Amino acid sequence: MSFAMIGLGKMGGNMVRRLARKNLEAVVFDRDPAVVASLSKETGAKACASLADLVAAMTAPRLVWLMLPAGAATQSTIDALLPLLGKGDVLIDGANAWYRDTLARNLVVAQRGMHLVDVGVSGGVWGLENGYGLMFGGDKAAIAPLQPYLEALAPSADRGWVHCGPTGAGHFVKMVHNGIEYGLMQAYAEGFALMAAKTDFDLDVAKIAESWRHGTVIRSWLLDLTAEFLATDKLLADTAPLVADSGEGRWTSIESIELGVPTPVMTMALMERFGTQGKGDYGHKLLARMRHAFGGHAVKSAGKS
Repeated sequence: MSFAMIGLGKMGGNMVRRLARKNLEAVVFDRDPAVVASLSKETGAKACASLADLVAAMTAPRLVWLMLPAGAATQSTIDALLPLLGKGDVLIDGANAWYRDTLARNLVVAQRGMHLVDVGVSGGVWGLENGYGLMFGGDKAAIAPLQPYLEALAPSADRGWVHCGPTGAGHFVKMVHNGIEYGLMQAYAEGFALMAAKTDFDLDVAKIAESWRHGTVIRSWLLDLTAEFLATDKLLADTAPLVADSGEGRWTSIESIELGVPTPVMTMALMERFGTQGKGDYGHKLLARMRHAFGGHAVKSAGKS
């Protein structure tokens, strides 16, 4: 076998399951032996107890896909793999990595006569059934042996995957993809909040969401998901108003500044996420005190409604 998956979390594990459904074999490794054993039993993938075992179980040229968190986890695994692999082998990084880190990493990989393919993966927990959107960068020579796996993982063999350009291009395109995702989510959130606030109309946001799914200009998969959870939880009473950001939105905004390309929607969506995290609290307190200072307006004490 020449294909391996390292990192068997929600994404990596389901990707191995999808490959198995397409009769494509894989060698697998994860830091949790129980996860490895379970997935191997379920899919027939060859379980490995270490990175060295994984490389030894493969035939050259090896295709080694890393589905790990971006940053230290990915870097340490690549550092451990490089001495074990040989010329012509291909490393595939499926993390949401900053493309500039990918460019730097590619220099080291190329010096050893190996290839680095960067893949932006979209689809989340639904990818197993629906397929994954794949945006990848790298040399054509490295991507050619990978194509059967890309076709199997994508929604279909002829769509949902795209060779974006040289190494780094895949992660750059995925970065922009996630910036757009921030903007779309923010627009839906603001629209539904506006309708929920119009209490004199007693609007049923769940029914409206379901209606918008059919025939409207703003129908989308995000709207489908929104309509699904609003159908059973319109008030969202048990949901904290806190939204994390995982890095891609920040990188998109930084890139837009450096390129001089205006991205106000994506950037403001990122700022809104910061606001939900309490990072604007000090500024909001300062606003209240300034308003009191020049106009004598009341300032509410912390903890009081």
